[in-house]
Amino acid sequence: MTATIRPAEKRDVPALAELIEEIERFYGAADTDIQPLDERLAQVEEALFGSPPLAAALLVEDDAGDLAGLAAYSFLWPAAGSSHSLFLKELYVRDSLRRAGIGARLMEELRALAAARPGCSRLEWMTDRDNPGARAFYRSLGFAEYEGKIVYRVDPRR
Repeated sequence: MTATIRPAEKRDVPALAELIEEIERFYGAADTDIQPLDERLAQVEEALFGSPPLAAALLVEDDAGDLAGLAAYSFLWPAAGSSHSLFLKELYVRDSLRRAGIGARLMEELRALAAARPGCSRLEWMTDRDNPGARAFYRSLGFAEYEGKIVYRVDPRR
């Protein structure tokens, strides 16, 4: 099976909203935890195509033209000194294309985006410590784990 990697376009919002539900289920979300489709549609459109956009995404399209994966990212400032970084928030490839080199291609595309952007000093991402598949994938690409950060997370509404 072949795949095309391309930037997200506004016409992709419905398929992206569906893919996000699949990602949530992949990570173990129950039906009651899944955001309603109309909310997902609005949030995807706002995040990727609002003014200003909050994020960007590279999409994986299979030979049938269906979305089969994504790499969602943002540029963050500051990184080292006054430079900025490309932060990968989500990397996901459907089962049908896993272990076919698509994840590695997405990582290369992200690396190229970061390298082409003036002032971008790094590409960064996180994965869960209890996700051995993701950790093995990143190690297979030659990436070392960095032990220097502790992640904090809070719900701003509470």
